[in-house]
Amino acid sequence: MKNVLILIFVVISQVAYAQDTTIIFNPKRQIKLEGGSNFRDLGGYPTQEHKHVKWGHIYRSADVSKLTDNDLKTLSDLHLTTVCDLRGPDELKTSPDKLPTGIQYINLPAGSENVRLNTNYATMNRDSMMLATYTRTDHLKAKYKPMFDQLLALPNDKSLMFHCTAGKDRTGMGAALVLSAFGVERNYIIADYKATNFYWKNARDKMAQMMVKNGMSEKTVNSMMAANPMYLETFLKTIDTKYDSIDNFLKTEMELDVAKIAKLKGLYLE
Repeated sequence: MKNVLILIFVVISQVAYAQDTTIIFNPKRQIKLEGGSNFRDLGGYPTQEHKHVKWGHIYRSADVSKLTDNDLKTLSDLHLTTVCDLRGPDELKTSPDKLPTGIQYINLPAGSENVRLNTNYATMNRDSMMLATYTRTDHLKAKYKPMFDQLLALPNDKSLMFHCTAGKDRTGMGAALVLSAFGVERNYIIADYKATNFYWKNARDKMAQMMVKNGMSEKTVNSMMAANPMYLETFLKTIDTKYDSIDNFLKTEMELDVAKIAKLKGLYLE
């Protein structure tokens, strides 16, 4: 009997995973770019109210400083009108965004002021750095509230994209907050974060080689560069602990009252 129950659990788990995989790796999700990576649509995820996030309105991405002319046309075809850049001053100076003309560009550097691209990787402590990244909350309002403001004001036929350098940590936290506001189940939020390991792989491998060359151990690089679900879970648990719940955080820090949450759902769910 015990073996039968185990088998049933395994089958159910595999079916659930297959369903999740179908949603996460939907062909609509990835927007392939010649000079960019990890550019994807946040659409398709189911919510607790049995609706789905609309496709073609909200995108997340990694660095977009090396886009080609073909890429710029792709972004224009997506009706992209607003870009929220979550990077700090050093990153902007080294790799400024390359975007179609007419885009509303908003830099939200809070919490990224000390990020340096030319870092002595040999001196970095991965555990303390990642812990500090995902448990710090003092900058979240300055970083992400303006993004929600833009989403509330975005015309129905336009789209918004937010990004950082890797499209993993700062972008991952931003995506988690947006999807939480829509009422998306937390397991899908974690899965979307983890999907960076697939969508960012080629660019990640190149960056990892550079970091190893600059003195960091391969083991530390592989660990730090991975979209480890534990990191985002730590972020969400930190919010739950400090603010009682993600809903209360969205209300107090993102200033999303009941009416604004309802408006967001009306705009971006179907």
